[in-house]
Order: sequence, then C-alpha cells, then structure tokens
Amino acid sequence: MRLKTCLGCGVVVLASLWLSLAHAADKAVLFENVFVFDGRSSERGRSPVNVLVVGDTIQTISAAPIAPPADADLTRVAGGGRTLMPGLIDAHWHSMLIGQKLVDAMTSDVGYTNLRAAQVAEATLMRGFTTVRDMGGPVQGLRRAIEEGRFPGPRIFPSGAMISQTGGHGDFRLPHEVPRAASQGLSHTELTRTAAIADGADEVLRRTREQLMLGATQIKLMAGGGVTSIYDPIDATQYTLDEIRAAVAAAENWGTYVTVHAYTSRAVQVAIEAGVKAVEHGQLVDEETVRLMAQKGIWWSLQPFLDNELANPQAGANRVKQLMVAAGTDRAYALARKHAVKVAFGTDILFSGDNGEVQNARLVSLERWYPPGEVLQIATGHNGALLELTGERNPYRKPLGVVAEGALADLLLVDGDPTADLSLIKRPESSFVLIMKNGRIYKNLLP
Repeated sequence: MRLKTCLGCGVVVLASLWLSLAHAADKAVLFENVFVFDGRSSERGRSPVNVLVVGDTIQTISAAPIAPPADADLTRVAGGGRTLMPGLIDAHWHSMLIGQKLVDAMTSDVGYTNLRAAQVAEATLMRGFTTVRDMGGPVQGLRRAIEEGRFPGPRIFPSGAMISQTGGHGDFRLPHEVPRAASQGLSHTELTRTAAIADGADEVLRRTREQLMLGATQIKLMAGGGVTSIYDPIDATQYTLDEIRAAVAAAENWGTYVTVHAYTSRAVQVAIEAGVKAVEHGQLVDEETVRLMAQKGIWWSLQPFLDNELANPQAGANRVKQLMVAAGTDRAYALARKHAVKVAFGTDILFSGDNGEVQNARLVSLERWYPPGEVLQIATGHNGALLELTGERNPYRKPLGVVAEGALADLLLVDGDPTADLSLIKRPESSFVLIMKNGRIYKNLLP
C-alpha cells in the first residue's frame, strides 16, 4: 500500500509539473506595429510588422495581423512604430572582474566577488545586453543563478579560468610567490578559478579539460602580452605552438574552440597555426597577419580601445602599453574592413569599480569606423554567429542576435530608429522602453 501511495503521489506531482510547464510554455507576447531591425541586415525594415513570441521563441513575424494561440496567456505590446531589435551581445565581457578594482580582485573573498558580480549582471541586462561571452573568471555560480531565474542578468557563455603561462597575462602572483615549489599551494586568483597558470603541453591540456569539466563553452588562452598585467611586455609571445595545440585538441574533442588574447602579429600567427578559431584584441597586427585571418576564417573580437574618456585608466609601465594599443586601433579596424575579416564586438571592461556603465558608449564609439546599422549588426547578428562556434557546448540550440522565426526571444523595443541615430543606444534607461530575454519581459515602460 505504501508503494502504491508513493507511486500515486508521484503521478500527481508529475502531472502537476507537466501542467505547470505547459502553462508556462503557453505564455505569449505579441508586438504590434513595429519596425524590425533583424540583426542580419544593416538596415531597419521599411514597413511595420507584428511579431509573436511564444515561450522563449520568436514564432511568427508578419505584416498581417497575427492570431495568437487560443489558450495563450497573452501580453499585447503596442509598438507604436518603434524599432524592435535583437538584444545586444558583448563578445568580450568579464562578469566577475568589472565591479572591483584590481587589488580587490586579487585579494577579496569570493562571496563579495559574487555579490558584486550579481549587481553588474542586473545592470548589464538593463543596458540591453541580453547575452555576454565571458572571457575569463569564476562565473559558473552567477550563470547558474541567472539560468535558474534567481537573479536577473544576461545569458552567459563562460570560458572559466583564463589559462596563462608563468609570467603571462593571467599570472597575477606577487613576486614573493615565485618560484613556486612542488609542495606550494595555488595563488589566490588560481584558487578562485579566475586564472589557471599552466606550463608545458601536458599542463595546458589538464587545465583546458578542467575548464570544460566545469562548463566552459569555449576556452580562453593567453597567447601574448597584456596591458593590465604586471610582468609581461606587450610584444611578448606567450605559449609555444605545441602548448596551444594541446588546448585546441582538448577543446575540439569537446566540440568547441579556443580563442586567444593576443596583440601582435607573431602571437596571432602562432595561435592560428595551432588551430585557434578566434583572436581577442589584435590591435598591433600587420597587414600580412590580417590577410591570414581572412583566409583562415578567423573571428576577430576587436575592441574600440582609444585613449579617451572610455578607456580603462592605467599608470606607469601599463600606461605605456595602453597607449601603444590605442595607437593601433584605427589601423586595426581599417585592415579588418579592407580584408573583410569576420569582426565581433566586445568591451573588455576590467577592474572599473562600477557596474560597467561605459559598455553602451563603447559600442556607440564604433561609429568612428562603421555606419550605425553596421555597428548594430556587429553587436547582434555577427556576435550571435560567433557564439555558434561553441557547437555541441552551446546549451541553447536556437539562434541568438537576430529577429527571426525560430530564434530565441531576446528583444529590445527602442523608442526611435537606432540605425539612423546610434546615440539612442547610449541612453538605455529612456531609449529601451522594453527589454526581453528568453521570452520574459524584464523592463516595460509602456502603459
């Protein structure tokens, strides 16, 4: 009798669960009278349409009236001729490393780090960035909380710990921690899984597999010198061909890819020879290297690093490196356009001590090199295509960065036409009257 009772209870529970899931799946939102920027083209549609979202998916786009499912829990949104566009995507983001200064990131308790990161995540979503490609940091807990609906934030494609050689861009140990003896413990940044220091192909292979084990959707490797790091000159090439190949082999075995932090031609060329699929930064590469990137179909995740009010302030030797990178940015974008390299957009905001408020302004600064519609296309459709490199490690299985039937419903309703006035993106608090992620409305200023 007890067994039958338990089984009966189980059936009731499962039936209730099925009914609740079915009810959730029937939630629908109908956008009426909107002009669509679809992320695939650099232009906004010329005629108003209606867009039906059912559950987490864009189901129908039509110039004719759309009849929603009869049993749908429907929300109607009167678009009033506003622009409906995909949620923005930041292809180089550091969810865990923005809200703190460098010294805090190197020393603070992981609990504090996560709480600050949660604040950053909510602010990021409210700026219209519905997805981020996280390029290093212990983001798995934050990602889980967001996925479970416990805290608002963007969809996260995590890299896990940044993998670095000794003395490389991810080595933040203090001098008294060197040399590391065989019996010595890991440094704070390693223990918190912010970075993973690995030397030799076998160790790189192990650290790469660890990130994949912990849920990385792609792998981030430090292949050259950096601006914010302590020890390495900007021109340093980091990791040997065999070391990078070890990471590439491990990633490919898991159906995904490796991207590398690198600024110089030599660092980028070694990484491409080793089989990487994407390059972060690259402001100091020559034209020969850009031709190679175009020939090999390499994604160039390029940031608008300039010496202006949007830059991460640096001092001392790091300031010199920062100016070198800023001086190469104009040429990098010109070469990318000349050779039709696949360009992604990312901000790479680090150690700002705030919630990353310059994110939108950095996107708008691409207007220096592209017309507004192309800027938006890069930050939506192009970045969405980059995310598809994750292959089997992509948990979402539907297109991102586009307004298209069958795509995930990450949408912004913009009060105006951002393809004509890109400055609207700099004012998300007023311009984005509705923000939707995964079919759920997180902000709605309409009556």
